[in-house]
Order: sequence, then structure tokens, then C-alpha cells
Amino acid sequence: MKAFCLLLILFISMLVVSCAAAAEIPSPTIPPATSTAPPVSTEEMISHKADRVMEALHDRDLDRLASLVHPTLGIRFSPYAFVREADITVTVEDVPNLLSQDTVLLWGVYDGSGAPIELTFEQYYDQFIYDQDFANAEEIGYNRRIGGEGGTINNIPDFYPGGMMVEYHFTGFNPDYGGLDWRSLRLVFMQDGGEWFLIGIVHDEWTT
Repeated sequence: MKAFCLLLILFISMLVVSCAAAAEIPSPTIPPATSTAPPVSTEEMISHKADRVMEALHDRDLDRLASLVHPTLGIRFSPYAFVREADITVTVEDVPNLLSQDTVLLWGVYDGSGAPIELTFEQYYDQFIYDQDFANAEEIGYNRRIGGEGGTINNIPDFYPGGMMVEYHFTGFNPDYGGLDWRSLRLVFMQDGGEWFLIGIVHDEWTT
């Protein structure tokens, strides 16, 4: 009888030890499900920035425009497709107050006549920036020229190496002109520190 009791006690002890060991074995951990968003392409980033610029131009909101301008290089305004070193460049700090300035500046010369483009910024804005409702343009081109050849050469790729361009284009307005009254506005962006900033606004149209 004693032998039986000893065997029973030994069996129970082994069973307890076995259960305790099993309890110490960690259960496998299942990692939580994660969702990885696809990377945003350069075209998507710049197109989004360009739309924000165009909204600011449509609303004549130069504070918003300034927030998108290159912080150190500022923004250059070019009345025609051929960008020149002499085209007026404005620092980001000066952008918000441009529409309130009544100083007449020399923005270049009118293509065809060669007459000086002497305008206040507001006059320049109405003639060479938002002379059409580009926020609702017929066509938008990413890093490619849509507008036809005017009287000047498009040198944006050479003048802004490494830059990206978004063009807002109207094919024309008066059918009698056969498309010669097309208009384009090109926004040029440059990358700095992983972010794209507006560095140039280039107007283009047919000239003789």
C-alpha cells in the first residue's frame, strides 16, 4: 500500500512539473497587420503643388503663394517663353506685398514691337500672369510643352536644369484666329531639401 502511495505521489509530481514547463513555453506572436501606402511620385507631388499655386493665383492670395516659393532663391517672373537672367526676381519675403506696390518696373520688352514692358506688379499680373482663368485651363501638361511656338524659344529646361514644369494651357478663344490666340502659363519648380518649391512663373502666347 505504501509503495502504491509513493508511486501515486511521484506520478502527480511529474504531472505538475510537466504542466508548469508547458505553461512557460511562449505562444507564437502574430504581428499586427500593417498597410503600406504606395510612394507618392514626383509628378504627383509637383502636380499637387502646382494646383495650390494656381489656386493662390486665381484668388490673388500672395501670402499663400509666398508659402510655396523657394525660400532662398525666390521667384522669377518671365513674360515670354524665353527666360532671361535679367527677368525680375522677387524674394519670398517680398511676395506678399507685391499687389499693393505702385512702383513701375521694367519687366522686359514686348515681343514683336520691342517696346519696354513698364508696368506695376498688378498690371503685370493682369497681363502676364493671370490674364486668363488658368485655374480652369483646357489642358495641363507635366514637364512638357503644350502651347504652340510663339515668337520666342522655350528655354526652361536649359535655364532651370533639374527643374520641373507644369503648364496650364488654353488652345484659343476666338475661332476667327485659328488658334493663334492660345495662352499658356508655366510653373517651374526646383527641389531643395527633399521638397519642391516654386521658382519661376513663365507666361507664353503667340507673338509676331
